[in-house]
Order: sequence, then C-alpha cells, then structure tokens
Amino acid sequence: MEDKLLIKIAMEAKEKSYSPYSKYKVGAAVYTKSGKVFTGCNIESASYSPTICAERVAFTKCISEGYKDIDKIAVVGSDVKTSFPCGVCRQFMSEFGKEIKVICAKNIDSYDVYTLEELLPNSFGPDDLGK
Repeated sequence: MEDKLLIKIAMEAKEKSYSPYSKYKVGAAVYTKSGKVFTGCNIESASYSPTICAERVAFTKCISEGYKDIDKIAVVGSDVKTSFPCGVCRQFMSEFGKEIKVICAKNIDSYDVYTLEELLPNSFGPDDLGK
C-alpha cells in the first residue's frame, strides 16, 4: 500500500478520536505484510492515566486479530506540524519489530518516514530478556 493512502486512512481514523480534554485528535493506521489495515484513534479519560494513544489502539487491534506481520504505521495528529509517536508508543511498537516503518505525517503531502530503530535507538526489548 502506498504511504499516502495509509495516511488518508489514518486521517479518517483521527476524526473518530475521543479527546474532550486535550482537544488533540490523533489517528493511526497499521498496514500488515499480509495486506490488512487496522486503524486507531486516541481515547482520553478524565483521570488521564487510562488514556490510550492512537498508535497503541491500532497495534492492539492488529495483534488481537492475530496479525503480527506489521509492515508500517501512519500517524496523523496536528494539521500544523508533523506528528510523532510518544515514547510509550515507540517502546510498545518496537516489541513487534525495530524495522517497522513509521510514517509521521501532517497531511497527505507533508510527511517523513522512519524506522522504529531510528525513532527509538538502543531500545529495550525481548532480546534483552534472553528471548
């Protein structure tokens, strides 16, 4: 799947965001090597800690449906500047492969592509536990 189409899908997911506190909507779309797409949006809570980011929603949907062959994820937030995954999301996603491509986008025409290794170098993971 082309990056721009995945960004468009993430932009559509962003509109489903439940963000009454921050008013900051984020959408994400995961693309698997087997051709499946899973979307997510941020979901906030009044007590803040249970809040979950769009990236983890999309990854959780993907993994819970039995797909671990993740190729890339598109992340879209602010219309003003490029959005990047937070540190917790970077750590969470790296569990499934440091080579996963992360498309950090402002919109369809303004985005950058990184690997998780580039966004979270020297990360802790399964190899550190001897697995």
